[in-house]
Amino acid sequence: MKILDILFRYVVAFLALLLLWQIGAWALGPYLLPAPAEVLRTWVTALQDSVMQEHVLSSAFRVTAAMMLAWITAFPLGILLGYRRRIDRYVSPMVFLTYPLPKIVLLPVFLTLFGLGDLSKILIIALTTGYQILVVTRDGIRQLDARYLDAFRTLGGSPAQLVRHVLVPAALPSAMTALKVSSGTAVAVLFMAESFATQRGLGFLIMDAWGRGDQLEMFCGILSMSLLGLTIYEICHVAERALCRWKRLENRR
Repeated sequence: MKILDILFRYVVAFLALLLLWQIGAWALGPYLLPAPAEVLRTWVTALQDSVMQEHVLSSAFRVTAAMMLAWITAFPLGILLGYRRRIDRYVSPMVFLTYPLPKIVLLPVFLTLFGLGDLSKILIIALTTGYQILVVTRDGIRQLDARYLDAFRTLGGSPAQLVRHVLVPAALPSAMTALKVSSGTAVAVLFMAESFATQRGLGFLIMDAWGRGDQLEMFCGILSMSLLGLTIYEICHVAERALCRWKRLENRR
């Protein structure tokens, strides 16, 4: 029943967006804003084309690989900084000094160093999302009550058990929330990274169609990238529910 309720809410939200879109199409005209029915019809047809499939798969691979790289790098590092105050004292100033920097401005540097292929785009997306995960994970560990750590040491727990049973569960809920939030950032950076110096990906498709004045193809690309972001967010949400089951039990009390 809960899954049906979630699907119902998504359907209602989707229909509301379609209604707003249709009203905008009536107000602005088909050249500036094509009608949703026409875009959806063109989009379904385009998905059967191998070129469109290549654009979708390229973007999906880049953003998925980047978020996985960000997680396996930033989550352990955040735990280390949050738990080891001595290391944190020297590393955190560098983290917080560079955190406000918009990482996308480094894209030309990454393209120069790592080439015009997938690697440079994956790394710039991973860098952007990794900072968010790192900072939130570190703060989650630092907010952990010291009495839990003292009690665990008193019971004779090993360092490996401390990480598995105390530090990871303490950091995981906030880190998974950061991962969900960063999914939107990842797709935005993906669009910027694919807007130039490439011939594959939804970002390239959108900008190329815009330059040619093909509104229908442009909106098909926008729709595909929006659904890609939604899919990634929902995957992160499902992973959060699976990995943080104790949080659901606490919320039921």
